[in-house]
Amino acid sequence: MTLRIAEIFGPTIQGEGALIGEPTVFVRAGGCDYRCAWCDSMHAVDSAFRRDWTRMSAGAVWEKVQDLAGGLPLTVSLSGGNPAIQDFGPLIALGRAAGYRFACETQGSIARPWFAELDTLVLSPKPPSSGETVDWDAFAACREAGRRALRTVMKIVIFDRTDYEWAKRAHARHPDLPLYLQPGNPDVDLDTPVDPQALADRLGWLTQAAMDDRWFAPRILPQLHVLIWGNKRGV
Repeated sequence: MTLRIAEIFGPTIQGEGALIGEPTVFVRAGGCDYRCAWCDSMHAVDSAFRRDWTRMSAGAVWEKVQDLAGGLPLTVSLSGGNPAIQDFGPLIALGRAAGYRFACETQGSIARPWFAELDTLVLSPKPPSSGETVDWDAFAACREAGRRALRTVMKIVIFDRTDYEWAKRAHARHPDLPLYLQPGNPDVDLDTPVDPQALADRLGWLTQAAMDDRWFAPRILPQLHVLIWGNKRGV
């Protein structure tokens, strides 16, 4: 059994969500069952890039992670694409035996038994601006699959008021899940410079909206990696 890998990189810091700022090695899987309108990782999503993905055994991925981490037991983040399409259970077993921690971010569309072995399961349902529709039964199945994970959180990217109101309803479905909100970056093209002030303005709008509504459930955070490196890959 091999894994389709778009890229492995790090160590760098996690740029968003519950583990923001944490030193991390990223394993980005190739392939996704969604096509979000504002996807910032099309090189790991669209099958047009399939020839750029590498078929690797779990052992080969693990060797690369160890090499990048210098043998230090860091956090390994499984991302994509949608990593839940593939079986990362053997990789997690190798890493956990050596003291590494594992996080996975997925939209919650495909449940996997290996979710239970994670330290952090990030479920990131996609709001209306994505052009996708969430299957909440599938989302609930993902929650159940990850019931034995050390923690499960929800993260939602917000682009506009419709997304914001949708996030409230999503939280109402799963009020016990810690919730993280972040303003989306509309300029995801590699050749498009990021406007830090525009991102700050989006963060300010989102923060003010939640404060005005006295909605204190979410933690509102920036996409730290975008502020530091813009749209560069592999950082």
